[in-house]
Amino acid sequence: MSEAPENSRQPAARARLHLATMGCQMNRYDSSRLAGYLGGLGFVPVDDPWQADVILLNTCSVRHRAEHKVYSYLGQFRELKRRRPEVVLGVGGCVAQQLGEELLRKLPHLDLVFGPGALDRVPELIEDAAKGRRRALTPEQTGFGGIGPCLPARPGLKALVTVMQGCDNFCTYCVVPYVRGRERSRPAGEVLEEVAALAEAGVREVTLLGQNVNSYRDPGGGGGFAWLLERVAEVKGLWRIRFATSHPKDLSRELMEALAGIDKVMEELHLPAQAGSDRVLKAMNRRYSRARYLELVEELRSLVPDVGLGGDLIVGFPGESEDDFRQTLSLVEEVRYDYLYSFKYSDRPFAKASRMAGKLDEPVKARRLRELQELQNRISLELHRAQVGRRVQVLVEGPAKRGEGLMTGRSRAGQAVNFPGGEDLAGRLVEVEITEGRVNSLMGRVVQPPRGGQS
Repeated sequence: MSEAPENSRQPAARARLHLATMGCQMNRYDSSRLAGYLGGLGFVPVDDPWQADVILLNTCSVRHRAEHKVYSYLGQFRELKRRRPEVVLGVGGCVAQQLGEELLRKLPHLDLVFGPGALDRVPELIEDAAKGRRRALTPEQTGFGGIGPCLPARPGLKALVTVMQGCDNFCTYCVVPYVRGRERSRPAGEVLEEVAALAEAGVREVTLLGQNVNSYRDPGGGGGFAWLLERVAEVKGLWRIRFATSHPKDLSRELMEALAGIDKVMEELHLPAQAGSDRVLKAMNRRYSRARYLELVEELRSLVPDVGLGGDLIVGFPGESEDDFRQTLSLVEEVRYDYLYSFKYSDRPFAKASRMAGKLDEPVKARRLRELQELQNRISLELHRAQVGRRVQVLVEGPAKRGEGLMTGRSRAGQAVNFPGGEDLAGRLVEVEITEGRVNSLMGRVVQPPRGGQS
């Protein structure tokens, strides 16, 4: 690797940092921790990368064309590096873990590469880069990046908290076990310490994250994930708890009962099915059947009738026949998801499915995805229109992105709710009567004076 002269100017003691994030909630959480960690070392966050001394991109490799998006993003800074060679440019996250030094070879203006397990080494990498030493650190992941709980640089109303990382399931389409490592749970005491600090800083809702939260087990000898939810609910100042993601093969009655019985735990569950055909589910190594998935949905709704149920589905998996696809459509008709993340299959590095025969043509996958999304949009609209006249509790997040004079927030079941109101409502719990249902949101009006929440 080439090196710049040793006398290259190093970033100032209070270097301006721009940290961009691509991908999943886990990446956003890692970025938040890294920003807090670097902020404690004197780095000053800036929103404009062109004004930064250090530009870091945290990446996700789960979705299609992730590598291409990284090259595209970094390519825009070639001219900046030519004009200001002292600017440090780095890539972290799952694409970094996947490609390592290959990124440095392909991008001569890139200074450093770090995997999710090397967050604590980023200051060292930045310092080396300022001296002209380009490095890639992608250690095997056995922990949580080497830095403990760190408050976000800018705590808001809501925050993400990782309770476990990695995955042991090895679904044949998925890269996660290869870039995030095997399953490992954080000690409950560390999770609770972080949640308490967030609540003290004004955070009122946390989302607990894991590739499969159902597999959580306190390494300190406590209980599983339902037990952890009970402990988190005891944190003073916290109003709401959500979590993602649940693997159907491990969804327990105990967790369903926690959804039903713990007031601070919101009535929302993300339960990816991925396919509606047993043949495809087996090829995906999902380890449950269509019938078992539907049994879980029925049991869940018997305990939590108003649950907001979301899912993931992949169309065009290698060898998926038209009949297999029709079974996926019929699953959606039967389950009637409140929301759905749907994707065309794409090969991911290391994943077994990338080596399978029977790859489908792009037009076939595109047509199937379009048909699936049209079906889900119809169902979402029907479900949301059925909400008209109901009253729901909303945590007000701030002004809506569209519509002058509108505020927005989430119901307990996770639906986006927009309603007329002033910005003084932000951060408050209000009761809203639903007046209109749309495909992706609900409209309403405040019918009860705002209240501060609960301890």
